[in-house]
Amino acid sequence: MADKYIYAVARVRALEMSLFSQTTIEQLIAAKTYKESVQFLIEHGWGDSETDHTDADAILNVETEKTWAVIEEMVEDMSVFDVILLPDLFHNLKAAIKTIVAGEVNADIFYDNVAIDGKEMLEIVKNRDFKALPSYMQACAEEAYECMTHTGDGQMCDVIIDKGTLLAILEAADDAKDELLKAYAETTVAVADIKIAVRSLKTAKSMDFMRRAMAPCKTLNIDRLAKAALSGMEDIIKYLSETEYAGGAEALANSSSAFERWCDNRIIETIRPQKYNAFTVGPLVAYILARLNEIKTVRIILSGKLNGLPEEAIRERIREMYV
Repeated sequence: MADKYIYAVARVRALEMSLFSQTTIEQLIAAKTYKESVQFLIEHGWGDSETDHTDADAILNVETEKTWAVIEEMVEDMSVFDVILLPDLFHNLKAAIKTIVAGEVNADIFYDNVAIDGKEMLEIVKNRDFKALPSYMQACAEEAYECMTHTGDGQMCDVIIDKGTLLAILEAADDAKDELLKAYAETTVAVADIKIAVRSLKTAKSMDFMRRAMAPCKTLNIDRLAKAALSGMEDIIKYLSETEYAGGAEALANSSSAFERWCDNRIIETIRPQKYNAFTVGPLVAYILARLNEIKTVRIILSGKLNGLPEEAIRERIREMYV
């Protein structure tokens, strides 16, 4: 129905008013110390009464939980956000496999905001009950488990699960009716493939490795991208300049951190038109992505403060804000 999300969108419009603007981010950067930066966040309502206000990670985790909690209050069917949540779900799978094989349990490494939390995922992996997983995870989970058990190759275990994540994102996007979710999924997978190509170049990985790691998408030819990676960074940049990721090619020519920033900014550019949409799930998706981008940007600033980076060095790494 056209009015299905009207109430939720109206509420999100109010929530958007509390999102950090570029000006607010500049004020956070201008804080003289890490401690002052954390205090700035607390004064702006970040964290909660139970949060250790000296623990920045705890504050940021609470803000992530707040974001999903408010969306859950407004939307009955959270599966519409699978495209965004799937990386966290697959992270739980990866963490569970490595935990079970290593024989150690650490609940802190799992996400709870997904359909299968850490405790349940550990039981599934422990019992090798992969049929209990969603269909799009089963083959990937079994292959990764066997790889980790028989070879102990943690990197290949990551590759298997990471590719499974990308394929699941594309599958979820195909099922989604919202064009923003489809655009987000396509961009997410393409950017992941580009990062794989760059890392493979730097670590001298083979064509077979890249083919195993990359996920086919509509906006990139992964064979051409992989071949370019075998030849050098200039060839990667040259190929990307012929695609809709030409801006990314320019950033990549500058630095890896500039490319990371370009990737996140591209997502913000994609979601900005949702400010003028009131009848679909798009504005809710945009709010979630804007909020996660905001939290990521704050994390970058806090990390810079903690490591004594000058303001200009931090400013080069920050992302564009949605508002």
